[in-house]
Amino acid sequence: MAKNPVVAVVGATGAVGREMLKTLEQRDFPASEVRAFASARSAGKRVPFKGQDLIVEELTEDSFKGIDLALFSAGGGTSKKFAPHAVKAGCVVVDNSSAWRMDDEVPLVVPEVNPEDLNWHKGIIANPNCSTIQMVVVLKPLHDVGKIKRVVVSTYQAVSGTGQKAIEELEKQVRQIFNMQEVEKKVYPYQIAFNCLPHIDVFLDNDYTKEEMKMVNETQKIMGDPNIKVTATAVRVPVFYGHSESVNIETEKKITAKEARAILSQAPGIKVLDNPKENIYPLAIFAAGEDDTFVGRIREDETIECGLNMWIVADNIRKGAALNAVQIAELLLIKDLVRVQS
Repeated sequence: MAKNPVVAVVGATGAVGREMLKTLEQRDFPASEVRAFASARSAGKRVPFKGQDLIVEELTEDSFKGIDLALFSAGGGTSKKFAPHAVKAGCVVVDNSSAWRMDDEVPLVVPEVNPEDLNWHKGIIANPNCSTIQMVVVLKPLHDVGKIKRVVVSTYQAVSGTGQKAIEELEKQVRQIFNMQEVEKKVYPYQIAFNCLPHIDVFLDNDYTKEEMKMVNETQKIMGDPNIKVTATAVRVPVFYGHSESVNIETEKKITAKEARAILSQAPGIKVLDNPKENIYPLAIFAAGEDDTFVGRIREDETIECGLNMWIVADNIRKGAALNAVQIAELLLIKDLVRVQS
């Protein structure tokens, strides 16, 4: 195992950056030092870590001297610009943006699914999209047994996936509605309070959104199988934390609902909550703040020979972003894939 690295969190003042710091602390990540970086306008701010405050430094091209491992959560443009400078300085980057995910030279990793892909990294590892992560954690054990041919997924995604401003907008709109005031819309094109928007990210030429196509392309790359057909509808719902997904799969070999529950209850990172008679099934409020991906409502699709329906829920800021990145960092140390410079 590699020695204790110097770790940087880039985008440390954002919701995911703060969660990364919290996750590093909670999991007692063996860093010799942790430094916080953000844009010039956030430089000088303080972020909590291990009972103290880290002073946020301005991110520049020269920031990575002496840093061994950097967790990026500062948007695609920042990652495209600064990740190559980090690699040049001898730093390994785990990037949470979409900038590198579909690059053939960059592994796209969920530790419970494809940890072996870390072995061929060239300095940058991509963290998948939040809605993809929780889905593939559940799909992989079933794919190993029955070989998945097709996936139909509809997502119900929390506003925290958009960021802090969206959290504040939902809260503000709820107050405005209860106080019979006019609803202000800045983050989303329509009111999100007491509403559902079938629109996440921009629409593409095929009339799918970018978010939906991320789920298609990333699932195939992570699972290492371009033949898995995936179709997605991504919906934003008025929930603060926790993405929920209705997932239908078709497999080559039949897996009964009972067998699926047994397979998933033994799989890493998964908690099966599935007892409909007692009203036990995953909820966003159960998943918030939790590391596990929750699955329930597992039942056979009676319209096809080898099909299953299920309901998958996870904390999008935690497993969907910060925790997955920290788990990648932990694996890099275990596999001795980080060169500690000091």
